[in-house]
Amino acid sequence: MRKVRDYDAELKALNDKARALKARKVEQFGQLVVATGADALDAETLAGVLLDAVGSKDANAKEAWRAKGAAFFQRRGRKAGGAAAIDGDDGTAQSGGDATGGSGTAAS
Repeated sequence: MRKVRDYDAELKALNDKARALKARKVEQFGQLVVATGADALDAETLAGVLLDAVGSKDANAKEAWRAKGAAFFQRRGRKAGGAAAIDGDDGTAQSGGDATGGSGTAAS
């Protein structure tokens, strides 16, 4: 005889997990803002800077920003695991990737 599946419970568990992952992502972005010193900017200025970065079509500028961000995480990783607190990494270098995900877009 087949075991009856509780789809409602499974769906609730998945929703809870998605909510927890989203909360963790928001917390990590907040930690990143503080770690970079961007918390000194007012919310409107920070939002404007981010919107310009997202809307930028200049591949050279995006690559320069990515390299600068990667260097930031490498420096932070050497200082008592500072990057590990932000990105959840253990501070070890990973080949073939970068700390920002590279796409510039956030997956929800």
